Amino acid sequence: MSKLSFLLLFICMCNNIVSQEWKVYPYTPDGSFIVFPSDEGRHTAEPVEWWYTTGHITGENSGRTYSYMLSYFYKPVNNLDGFRILNISDDETGEFLTDTKALTYSILSTDSLNIEAELLFGGTEYWCNQTDADGSALPFSYVLSAEGDNAAIQLEYDAFKPPLILADSGLLKQGPAAYTYYYSQTGNDVTGTINFDGLIENVSGTAWIDRQYGSVNPAEGLEYEWFSLQLSNGIDINVNNIFTEENDVPETLEYRLLCAYVDEQTQFTTSSFDIERLEYHYTPDSLKCYSIKWRLTSDQHNIDLTISALYPGYEVSLPFRFYEGPTHITGTVEGIPVSGKGFAELLHSYEKPDIVIESATNLWEESTELKWMLTNPDHGNPVRYDIEYSIDNKETFNMIAGNLDDTVYYWDSSKLSGGEEIWLKVKGFSVDTTLVDSSMVRLTSFTGIEKEEWLEGIKVFPNPNDGYFTVRGEFIREIEIVDIKGRKVFSSHVNGRVYDVDISKEPPGLYFVRLTLNRGLIIRKVIVE
Repeated sequence: MSKLSFLLLFICMCNNIVSQEWKVYPYTPDGSFIVFPSDEGRHTAEPVEWWYTTGHITGENSGRTYSYMLSYFYKPVNNLDGFRILNISDDETGEFLTDTKALTYSILSTDSLNIEAELLFGGTEYWCNQTDADGSALPFSYVLSAEGDNAAIQLEYDAFKPPLILADSGLLKQGPAAYTYYYSQTGNDVTGTINFDGLIENVSGTAWIDRQYGSVNPAEGLEYEWFSLQLSNGIDINVNNIFTEENDVPETLEYRLLCAYVDEQTQFTTSSFDIERLEYHYTPDSLKCYSIKWRLTSDQHNIDLTISALYPGYEVSLPFRFYEGPTHITGTVEGIPVSGKGFAELLHSYEKPDIVIESATNLWEESTELKWMLTNPDHGNPVRYDIEYSIDNKETFNMIAGNLDDTVYYWDSSKLSGGEEIWLKVKGFSVDTTLVDSSMVRLTSFTGIEKEEWLEGIKVFPNPNDGYFTVRGEFIREIEIVDIKGRKVFSSHVNGRVYDVDISKEPPGLYFVRLTLNRGLIIRKVIVE
């Protein structure tokens, strides 16, 4: 070997040692509460704990691509220690095999990762560190074996990226009152064998590991959407959205969490990101509806990614119902195209819009107010609205306005003849119209003569104006003024036939004067210049 060749080999060896200086036991990431290998084991002081891994692997002989998820959950119930979930899917055909078993742990080490699980009704599985010839644990290298109905995996892991410590310290609050210790191991080389519905072959690929322990328990009704993303540029992202009981996702780390591995020197955690749901899918029994396509954006690193579930039907029914399946990722980071693979775990189910029409004036003029309420708003499903009316007893409907994002609309209904029976319909729908429902109300307008008699003498002047104007008329009980966004800028009870209004401090624009009379409500438009 020449001196130059030896020097290059030496430099490569030194760079490899430096780049993987984390791959030792014990290892404590800077600023974190997590210590390896002890925190890979069981934490006896914590009530709930789970070990979770997903992977994307390819068959050596068939070239078929598979995805899998394996999770061991510790939460003692009825003399059992918890349960195990094993999912394996064929990414090309969509065939999905899922198996959940209750278990007891014959081995559950507290100082390292060493799990031996005895499944209810038979079968032994394990997940532990690989060891060297002396029996010592190889840092961040693992072996696991699990077998379900018509499916089994025997795999070896070797990490090539250091752990991603969530929220920097590894300890965070989640949801309204729970806490969790949380880290991910986002890059692991995988080799081994798979048995998928009788086809046995060698496989290789990459895997993700998630570890949580604390008081967070997804089996107790905590609804969330979780994503792992492994991108072609080497960045890995862990995203967790937790929904409140009001179906909101506050912009705090307790509810909205994005943690990213950028490189060996750079990780970050933020709650400043958005997830836009693009598509939804009902389960065959129509009892659950999951989102199956998302757009993830964040100002940090200018992230703009589209995440798509490979197949929408990958639902696990035990120990509770949730979606768990592989995803495909496209988009850009810092403006540069990327692709990737990942997983989605979805416990949040979406409902059809439930709409109540609150008010609709009985007088058909240029500014008839239509107002409704969405009783089940959902952060993950921003509802749009169409408004229609029928004058032939619901045989046909005519569009008033479509694709609205507000719950109030001022309708120019002056062309209606009066005396008609009118059905008003408000339809709400998700962005892809999978979730859709409507509400209707029957109204009867005044005849032309009644209208003219009743409204005689009601005037709003001058119009346009500079914010000072007068309202005159009989039987006026209350005046409210709202802007085009529905914001109330003025209100007053009226005693008399004449009332002077001052909204001169409001910006110029179109405003609606809502007049409550003895017999109902009418609307007038005014323009402030």
